[in-house]
Amino acid sequence: MFQVIKDIEIWESFRNGDEDAYSIIYREHISAMYRYGMSLSSLSEYFVFDCIHDVFTEIWAKRKTITTPTNIRSYLLKALKNRMQNQILRRESKFLPIKDGEFDELWEDSISDEMAFFNNYGFSKEELVNKLIAQLPPRQQEALRLRFVEELEYSEVANVMSINRQSAQNLVVRAVEKLRKTFPSFNL
Repeated sequence: MFQVIKDIEIWESFRNGDEDAYSIIYREHISAMYRYGMSLSSLSEYFVFDCIHDVFTEIWAKRKTITTPTNIRSYLLKALKNRMQNQILRRESKFLPIKDGEFDELWEDSISDEMAFFNNYGFSKEELVNKLIAQLPPRQQEALRLRFVEELEYSEVANVMSINRQSAQNLVVRAVEKLRKTFPSFNL
């Protein structure tokens, strides 16, 4: 609770033009934004950093009119995701994404091959889990990262992903179920 009050005070100072508060917000959230941005895009680090800096430039320019979020990290992650999506849409080539149902078929076909390969070459269970997570549909990967890496609550995951809370929880549960199907002892 104390951290939330401190965050709100820093945010309010930033909104009033305090450059030190702005720097504190940047320093406290840049790593999480970078991790999350890199998980969303296979484009370069430069692209992710450009989008992060665009978010910070925009919030500085609009500091007097933006409201105080209940969770600053969640607010910044959502702003970054929106910025990245807008930038990608501007230059995106035409392609058709794979639908969730098609991912299930791909997943089933690849599990036994992956396990045999990793076991034969002495890779760890963690390396195999990371490889299998990378084969999950992008939305499930994103939900897992937000929930377990960024440690956001389901309501905050939903906010960042622009979905309802139940959908966010369903994405995480489905992803964990797929991983548990492969590794019955798997726990997050």
